[in-house]
Amino acid sequence: MSEILEGLNETAKSKVSGLQEYFILAGKSLRFVVARPFYGQDVVQQMDEIGVKSLGIVLLTGLFTGMVLALQSAVQLKTFGATMYIGNLVSASMIRELGPVLAGLMVAGRVGSGIAAQLGSMRVTQQIDALNTLGTDPIKKLVTPRVVAALVMLPVLTIINDFVGIIGGNLIATLLEGLPSSQYWRTVWVQISADGFTMRYVPNDFVQGLSKPLVFGGLISITACYFGLNTTGGTEGVGHSTTRTVVTSSILILVVDYFITQILLSVLNYG
Repeated sequence: MSEILEGLNETAKSKVSGLQEYFILAGKSLRFVVARPFYGQDVVQQMDEIGVKSLGIVLLTGLFTGMVLALQSAVQLKTFGATMYIGNLVSASMIRELGPVLAGLMVAGRVGSGIAAQLGSMRVTQQIDALNTLGTDPIKKLVTPRVVAALVMLPVLTIINDFVGIIGGNLIATLLEGLPSSQYWRTVWVQISADGFTMRYVPNDFVQGLSKPLVFGGLISITACYFGLNTTGGTEGVGHSTTRTVVTSSILILVVDYFITQILLSVLNYG
């Protein structure tokens, strides 16, 4: 019995220690954003890797998600003769929830795994130790550019995802349901404006839809860097780090999404 308790105690200690290291890494990476030297070229390179190269999968995801939303909405709305409101449902779903979450999950799968594999390979081949020997902080050189790039590019990808999703809904509403395109876009705007504005000009839906990917970008990049930098066990360890990054990032996105939604619904006073 004592051995079981001791084992549980050691496991709990390691988990708490890992959580502490995670937040220390997050704090250092954000603090180094305003500290010199600033590796601008690395940031631009990571923005290309995280944002531009993820554009294809985000476009595909957004388009078919919007089309499916419109298709399913039309089936239900036909019962009440209210197919004119397809635009309301598609825009609200994409901007508030599906756009940020799906963009985050796609980036976590594609970019998070890549970052973990790259940093993990550098760890097991002792390249990170070489950076320390040369007097270069690995967190500032490797982690901070990736975090900054993710914080910038994930909201951009989310905007694109939302817009393409709404266009996908427009295609279904127009081609299959015979709804005029002008009426579809009118209902989209009615839905956005009906939920109120922050500071008189910024729609509340935009505040909710763009604050989430900002948080998701930080979660994905820091989680990937954490598992990558803590890789052990050679090439097999790199595979484990990659898997843990994708699983952990996806779970964090879904869990944190709930709490952000709950907070924003209270703060923005949705009717």
